[in-house]
Amino acid sequence: MKNLTAIVMSLCMVFILTACGSDKDLKQVTDDTTAKTETAQTASTTETTKGVYGKKVASISIFLTGDLIALGIKPDGTTTSDYLPITEARYQNIEYLGFTKDPDMEALIGLQPEEIFIDAEFAEKLGLEKLEKIATTHVINLDEGSWKDQLRNISKVVDREETAEEFIASYDAKAKEVSTLAKQAIGDGTVMAVRISAKGLRVYGMERPLGPILFEDLALTPAKGVEAITKNWENISKEVLPDFNADAIFVLVSSVDEGSEEVFEQLKSDPIWMGLKAVQNDKVYVITEQPWLDYSASGNKLALEDLERILSQ
Repeated sequence: MKNLTAIVMSLCMVFILTACGSDKDLKQVTDDTTAKTETAQTASTTETTKGVYGKKVASISIFLTGDLIALGIKPDGTTTSDYLPITEARYQNIEYLGFTKDPDMEALIGLQPEEIFIDAEFAEKLGLEKLEKIATTHVINLDEGSWKDQLRNISKVVDREETAEEFIASYDAKAKEVSTLAKQAIGDGTVMAVRISAKGLRVYGMERPLGPILFEDLALTPAKGVEAITKNWENISKEVLPDFNADAIFVLVSSVDEGSEEVFEQLKSDPIWMGLKAVQNDKVYVITEQPWLDYSASGNKLALEDLERILSQ
């Protein structure tokens, strides 16, 4: 009887110890599951909020707007220049705040931005102190460095440096592809870019907006005399067009100056124009202000894609 009692008590101890072990194991499994769930929820939250800046932004420069867009930040309001129209497709749901050189301050205040991005040139003219009363203001000097430098500077402000480098890498790859297409179409020939408007002709030089895209990113050869134009552009008469002797011409017809299309139509039947090498060899490529004159990260990328489309036709 004593032996039976001892056996029963031993079995009970085994059951108790096993149950305790099971509870401990169950608690460990529960803790592990909870930890994994919390990690998954954190990852999910990070993923869903990635790319969201979370602040209302006003851009007092259409070029800065293009840089912000390249970083995944769509401003709530933007100004523009008097020669660069805003297109609905690209700037959808972005409030228009007037021209950069004379912004609509009432509209800017009404927007109630949390942050303002502005070109250094206009920050001085408008008064930085006045802007700082509206919102935190970031001043970017668009006259310093290339668009890549400016994109990197902005990316530091908005904590998107990795995004900037990814965009630049993507841009460089696209530029290489389009450069190959351009060389196939033009060969080793020389290139110039001309803007035609009712107010006259202008040739773009080596500086922004077109110089860096054509002669640096696409590695095209500037026509004779283009390198001497160290500023943005130079006004010319049609009589000097043959002096450039360009093998290919990029033509931009103004959409903001009324009557520009008619001027181009008249020019196309002019003996001077018809005698140009590029015209005779059918190497005239018509481009538009948007995106070609938008010297920003996203603007330049769209310009490359536009040229790719033109050359592929």
